[in-house]
Amino acid sequence: MYIYKFRLLYDEIEGFVRDYEIGAKQTFKDFHDIIIQSIKGLNPKELASFYICDRKWNKLKEITLFDMDSDADTLEQEVDEEDPQHQYLTTKKQVMSETILNQCINDPHQRIIYEQDFLHLHTFYIELIKSMEGKEGKTYPVCTHSSGEMPKPVNLKEDDFEDLIDDSDLEEEEAFYDDEDIDSLSTDLTEELGLY
Repeated sequence: MYIYKFRLLYDEIEGFVRDYEIGAKQTFKDFHDIIIQSIKGLNPKELASFYICDRKWNKLKEITLFDMDSDADTLEQEVDEEDPQHQYLTTKKQVMSETILNQCINDPHQRIIYEQDFLHLHTFYIELIKSMEGKEGKTYPVCTHSSGEMPKPVNLKEDDFEDLIDDSDLEEEEAFYDDEDIDSLSTDLTEELGLY
């Protein structure tokens, strides 16, 4: 089996590196799964996308976890038609489970961006560092090197929210208006809005 060796970096954490070996005929879903398994702190239930990039990290094509929109077009950006990368652009987003790695690898140092959890976005930079014959009997994909950890997510409990509110601020707000002021303000608004 022919395999690719990729290096993944996360520039928000110094020294964060993952190396992966994956079969050239395996899918981007296989790649996604090994990334999720090897990086503690990523929520496996969140959406994710790979972006095939040019050498300047410009996104050329999106490969999504699920088919979110069957009519979705590629990212709109100016592309030099003489650039060899141009021939790999498609007019439709692709789905990870249906997209084979070697269909999208067109550069010996192919660059890919992997984005995960779009509400709390994590952006990882991936580069192909080697193509080679796999070892007989070895299971792929595999994470071959791991350093650096994601920060643990903060889980706030109800008690934590109470600690975030300064009671003295509430007392000052209450002291600012007395009952007569509130009644007067309510009457003024009612008349202004024509509500009787």
